[in-house]
Amino acid sequence: MIYLIEDDDSIRKLVVYALQSQGFQAEGFSHPGPFRQALNRELPELILMDIMLPEEDGISILKKLRADPRTAAIPVIMLTARNTEYDRVEGLDAGADDYISKPFGMMELVARIRAVLRRLSPGGAKITEYHVGALSVCPERHEVKVDGAPVPLTYKEFLLLQILLENRGLVMSREVLLDRVWGLGTERENRTLDVHIRTLRMKLGPAGECIQTVRGIGYCLKGEEA
Repeated sequence: MIYLIEDDDSIRKLVVYALQSQGFQAEGFSHPGPFRQALNRELPELILMDIMLPEEDGISILKKLRADPRTAAIPVIMLTARNTEYDRVEGLDAGADDYISKPFGMMELVARIRAVLRRLSPGGAKITEYHVGALSVCPERHEVKVDGAPVPLTYKEFLLLQILLENRGLVMSREVLLDRVWGLGTERENRTLDVHIRTLRMKLGPAGECIQTVRGIGYCLKGEEA
């Protein structure tokens, strides 16, 4: 079961329909009150939640979910029209498992839900940890190490590295990376992505060689799982 808290009727109905068409059980709520009542009835497998809600904002609800032992381990994906880096960091720091900016495609939403669910063990404990050569990354702890030494990254550098790791061996186009990290899509041409890739490689040192440029397309992270 997936619970969705979204006060926009059209978005809520569309998302619930899309999830059900992909084989998920889904239930939508326009206000936090009915959502809380549903939690007492049945705990969901995952929660989708808008930030701007009537009665109480999504960040406040998320903090309460994480503080309650019954709901602390339930994965939460935030849905919001607010697309600033501060908003994303605030949501992730409060315990969100992912963050999707509006407008979003239904297939992308379903893919992100499945990606989050794959990162859970049968008992609900998160087990995500990537090891490629000397590089190790734990998304849940926002931790990056090379040869055991911590490597400090900015939020966007970390997100970029995480996306490449999650799609290890696959070529990620510039458009997809720009959209996933900056929400730019193909509407704006700049060197933002290239600058961040260059800085990321520099900070990772020799381990940064696993990030390879695919000319005319984008980037690919290659390397054997350590």
